[in-house]
Amino acid sequence: MAHTEDSAAAGFDRVGRGDLGYSPKQVEKFLDAARAYLEDRAAAAVTSHDVRTVSFDAVRGGYDANEVDAALDRLEDAFARRERDDLIQEAGQEAWLREIGQLAGLLRGRLMRSDGERFRRPASVKAPSYHVDDVDILCTRLLAYLEQGSPMSADEVRTAVFRTVSGREGYEETQVDAFLDRVVELMAAID
Repeated sequence: MAHTEDSAAAGFDRVGRGDLGYSPKQVEKFLDAARAYLEDRAAAAVTSHDVRTVSFDAVRGGYDANEVDAALDRLEDAFARRERDDLIQEAGQEAWLREIGQLAGLLRGRLMRSDGERFRRPASVKAPSYHVDDVDILCTRLLAYLEQGSPMSADEVRTAVFRTVSGREGYEETQVDAFLDRVVELMAAID
């Protein structure tokens, strides 16, 4: 990995000139906005959801994606804690518990479905999809986390990897990804 003076200022290594990484301009612009909001609530609001769903263009010689993603995970957790604390301060702990309970109930409904039935199958027979067994194993662990307090972290969900299969043999990737985003939202708010 090449390391340049301007990437040192941002705190991220750059990938080699011929390799793809995140656009430094986009990363720095987003992180500047997040930092501004952390320091001054009068700045344009940035939420944990914004951090979780931000995406950057891939450019040659850009920032190392793994380093940026790890920093975004920490930032998302910080914003989620702040949002939780703000809600508790403004509306009380009961309001926060209600919000968490509603989201947990929504997620639990899908997790309670039978193995092989938790998510829809892709419409196209050639579309890449997630291996059903891999997703169901994670869902079983998530249900144990919600129902029995089994140990699990948001990072385990963020970094979950599923084998890819074709079409209707697996679960539709976008639906699984959207669900896991909500799981991370819940876990970040709780932890």
